[in-house]
Amino acid sequence: MSSTPPPLDLGSVPTAWQVDVVTVPVVLLAVGAYLVCLRRSGLPWARAVPGVAGGVVWLVSACSFIGVYSDTLFWVRALQVVLLLLVVPFCLALAMPLTVIRAALGPRGQERVDAALGTRFARVSASPVVTSAGVIVMPWLIYLTGWYPAMLRSDVLDVLTRLLLVLCGLGYFYARLQLDPVPRRHAQSLTLLLSLAETIGDGVLGVVLWQGPIVAASYYESLHRTWGPSIRTDQTIGAGILWILGDVIGLPFLLVVFSRFRAEERLVEEVVDARAEESARDSDEQAPTLWWQEHPELRERFR
Repeated sequence: MSSTPPPLDLGSVPTAWQVDVVTVPVVLLAVGAYLVCLRRSGLPWARAVPGVAGGVVWLVSACSFIGVYSDTLFWVRALQVVLLLLVVPFCLALAMPLTVIRAALGPRGQERVDAALGTRFARVSASPVVTSAGVIVMPWLIYLTGWYPAMLRSDVLDVLTRLLLVLCGLGYFYARLQLDPVPRRHAQSLTLLLSLAETIGDGVLGVVLWQGPIVAASYYESLHRTWGPSIRTDQTIGAGILWILGDVIGLPFLLVVFSRFRAEERLVEEVVDARAEESARDSDEQAPTLWWQEHPELRERFR
């Protein structure tokens, strides 16, 4: 457990920075490897924009005031969880990392990636239901079990939890957006239905934290913090961040999903129309003809 930092106010927000010795190298390595693969793949550099943005948000969540005060204020830790579980993975998924890596590997590497995607393990673990369950259940496990106080007291568990949040969120958006190659494609209508369940899950968790007992009460009491909101008010603000801010941040995701849903519908309509036209042409070609239509002079006269 680290010592209590100075009071958090509008003046200290832009000046409260730290170097996270784990997050910084992980983010730099991930973004650097992505850019190298993008250069080798020959794909447009515009794809790197959301990926770099996700890396920046990742660094901000660990090195800015969010990282400095994450062990001191409940609402700051809640903000960090939302960023790592939703914002960072969403940006990384928009960068289509698997597509970039696959294109950079060459033919043999692409065959290996495709073979890995064809396994039963990949089909189950990357399914929308499994990845959505992970995003819904993980916040409940963190806040309503001994996980949360243990994370506050252990730097190792803190780092592992933050990495797990990013990986869990990335798997979620990978399976839901389906921008990258996936083991099995699912209709976007399934994504819209799952989004309803996630909204309900976030709302219920927010109400539980708002009305329920203090989480990690002994830890926060041991800090002897004399500034900022009370422990109860602090948790109430954090519950609102997890509930309301989580849903607000999810709006861009829903817009992307809805646009893909409409594109999917248009594609189905085009396929149906093409089949209908082909059937009509086949019917015209196979339609029976009258005897005089086969006679050249009569066919010309009665045309």
